[in-house]
Amino acid sequence: MEPHNYNVDLNWVSDRKGEISSPELNAKIEVATPPQFPKGIEGIWSPEHLFTAAVNSCFMTTFLSIAENSKLEFVNFSCNAKGKLEQVEGKFLMTEVLLEPVLVLKNEADKEKAERILQKSETACLISNSIRSKVSLSTTIKI
Repeated sequence: MEPHNYNVDLNWVSDRKGEISSPELNAKIEVATPPQFPKGIEGIWSPEHLFTAAVNSCFMTTFLSIAENSKLEFVNFSCNAKGKLEQVEGKFLMTEVLLEPVLVLKNEADKEKAERILQKSETACLISNSIRSKVSLSTTIKI
């Protein structure tokens, strides 16, 4: 596979706020320092939210691909993610991302297969494999 490039542009707006965009995408996203830091702004996506979202969305797209290839029939998929920011040796790090997928299946017989696919999806996720943070799963499978 050839390398792919993903372009993201950032423009400072004011205070601790900016706007990210991409020449490849239509939507712009407002970003800011999170409210836990000095002069942080509530209600706006932060780098920490985007980091957590990158892990979560990669997990979803990886799951969808593996589920399709494995012919897993499901009714619904959702996933909450919690990114943990800590200070380690004087530096702020995103140390962990907890993924909490909820998968609703059509058939009880697919439960073990679904659990294997969820685990494999976390292992195969390219974003998870590209970061130092621990990525954990807490799965819920419903029929």
